[in-house]
Amino acid sequence: MYFTDRGLEELADRRGEEEVSFEWLADQLRTFVDLNPEFETPIERLASWLARLDDEDD
Repeated sequence: MYFTDRGLEELADRRGEEEVSFEWLADQLRTFVDLNPEFETPIERLASWLARLDDEDD
């Protein structure tokens, strides 16, 4: 198990029953990067990866 899995498990436990839009998620990620600019690159990579999940070229 990766260290980050604990945060993902907490997210699923606390908010797993909720439904959110990708617009809401993008807003939350923007806010996170505004507060934590050192995470801009990994958040950008995550957002791009999520956006392209259905692309057959990747």
